[in-house]
Amino acid sequence: MIRCIAIDDEPLALQVIIKYAFETPAINLLETFTDAIQATAYLKLNPVDLIFLDIQMPDISGIRFYENLKDKPLVIFTTAFSEYAVKGFELEALDYLVKPVKFDRFVKAVEKARKALEQRNSSADPQMESIFVKSEYQNVRIPVKDIRYIEGLDDYIKIHLENSTKPLLSLMSLKSMMEKLPAGQFMRVHRSYIVQLKNIRSIHNRFISLGDTKIPVGETYNDTVQEWLSGF
Repeated sequence: MIRCIAIDDEPLALQVIIKYAFETPAINLLETFTDAIQATAYLKLNPVDLIFLDIQMPDISGIRFYENLKDKPLVIFTTAFSEYAVKGFELEALDYLVKPVKFDRFVKAVEKARKALEQRNSSADPQMESIFVKSEYQNVRIPVKDIRYIEGLDDYIKIHLENSTKPLLSLMSLKSMMEKLPAGQFMRVHRSYIVQLKNIRSIHNRFISLGDTKIPVGETYNDTVQEWLSGF
């Protein structure tokens, strides 16, 4: 299911997106925002696959908002003015919906998103043995099996490795790192932590034990952790 949010300063426009999303099984509309600042704060903590984004907003244009995002999900722009389409596609927008948005057109845009995400996921190799991460002005190869957990610190991450007392530092976000890692082997459990699943020894009182290290489970991520745990 496609995780998405919608941003539009017009509540009535958001009601249309909410209604269409409810009628479209392929997507899960997590939140809606009339304020771009609140949406920015949400995206820092919650990964999404897709944004329905109005172009004309009072505090910041949708185009400028998207340009400023460090980690860019897929985007479908919405606006009443078709002349913005060219600029939208320059930003590699997935699609462009002219208001008032019609349901059949909405469904076609969602199908584009589904295919784009399917292609992205199929190109990821779950058996990858190593990844490259930029650290200290060079690209460093890291064996995936050696990663214990990853810690986020503002704009940096610390990659904690097996048999190493010194973590590897890299200027990137946890969300970007999560996208590099092979699917099914890692889980984000906190706004500041990703853990390798094979290293989990126990989970108790919202803490994950990796042996000699305890990682807190964030409230936002507790359902994800419990869902993973229920699979055993």
